[in-house]
Amino acid sequence: MAEVADARRRFSMAAAANVVGNAAKIVVEGAVGLAFGSVALLADAAHSVADLVGSLVVLVWGRSSFEAPDDTHPHGHTRIEPLTALFVGAVLALLGLSLLYESVQGLLVLDPPEASPLLLAALAFAIVDMYLVYRYTEYVNVDLESTALEALATDCLNDIYTSIAAAVGIVGVLLNQPLLDPIAGGLVSVLVVYQGVEIARENVDYLTGAAASPQKRAEITRTLYDHPEVVGVHDLTVFYDGTVLEVEVHVEVDGEMPFRRAHDVESALVSRLRSVESVGDAHVHLDPSGIGEWKDRPDEH
Repeated sequence: MAEVADARRRFSMAAAANVVGNAAKIVVEGAVGLAFGSVALLADAAHSVADLVGSLVVLVWGRSSFEAPDDTHPHGHTRIEPLTALFVGAVLALLGLSLLYESVQGLLVLDPPEASPLLLAALAFAIVDMYLVYRYTEYVNVDLESTALEALATDCLNDIYTSIAAAVGIVGVLLNQPLLDPIAGGLVSVLVVYQGVEIARENVDYLTGAAASPQKRAEITRTLYDHPEVVGVHDLTVFYDGTVLEVEVHVEVDGEMPFRRAHDVESALVSRLRSVESVGDAHVHLDPSGIGEWKDRPDEH
């Protein structure tokens, strides 16, 4: 329980750091962007509005993934975590499309911002801010391996890229090339949409119980065959239950094996499977070798 409480505390601290970091970025970029009329700066600040919403959702909702199984969720609450990450991805994609529309409007009706070094100063603050939050989130997530925190960390890293793209537009304004501002805003928007779609796609697999990769199935099969009592493996199913894998498998052993020994073999196989990276739970059914499965036999009636 102490380990779970500590993990939940560190998760909350990382999510809170994202909330504070995004709020600071919004205030600085939003104020400077409005003051000087920069589409690129406002697009970058608006991007962080979605980030702020996402990090708040992770902070409030994501902590539930650390709760133990109960009567309402007998398999635990692990699916809450990818659900929060999916929300982050969906919000980002929708906001990115909105920003892309604003950027196109900026190209059609050119209204360049007032040139000022404060625009670059605001972006420099945003880049440093997001880098610090990114490093801290990654540091915390080394042990937690949370998909929700990984989504926030990815978002921080992409924030740095979008701020650099926005800086290109501002440099264009300072060099009397105002068209670069809405172009940079459009580039930021495309990156935001791509990021949101990628985060959503990955977490949809977690939520829909997608199958594991062939490489992971092969690793699990090798783990089973490594046990000296195993002579066959069939009906192997490996699928995501939240962010972890669940394994269901039939394993063939000597049919003359004593019942107590068979019980020990089954327990050992379950333990071996649970030690495989990303596997959360395993269900092993022992079959006597050589008799074949009933469902594979021809109909005798």
